[in-house]
Amino acid sequence: MDFPPWLQQAIQARLDEMSARIEHGPELSRVRGETDEAFESLFDGKDIKQNPEYTEWESRYIVSKGIENERLYMQGLRDGIQLTVSLLGQSMLEESHTKAHQTTDANP
Repeated sequence: MDFPPWLQQAIQARLDEMSARIEHGPELSRVRGETDEAFESLFDGKDIKQNPEYTEWESRYIVSKGIENERLYMQGLRDGIQLTVSLLGQSMLEESHTKAHQTTDANP
């Protein structure tokens, strides 16, 4: 099923908006700050892969990406549910309006 271009654009705009909001959120900013500190300490050692600071940076980076992806997923889920409820509500409203109109037309 292909979505019409206007719906694809609306979905992309929502994704961009939520990505920006999540990216600048306080929790992710804190984690990114810790990640940046851990990354900066990497250059103190010679063998980065063997350096415990590398492991610390890598762990924090993975956590920050996990938070970002979780937030995007949850927002997408909420948006999807909201869209579904809205479409179902509209469909039910149209259906009840059509039935009411048919009833009044049938009984002169």
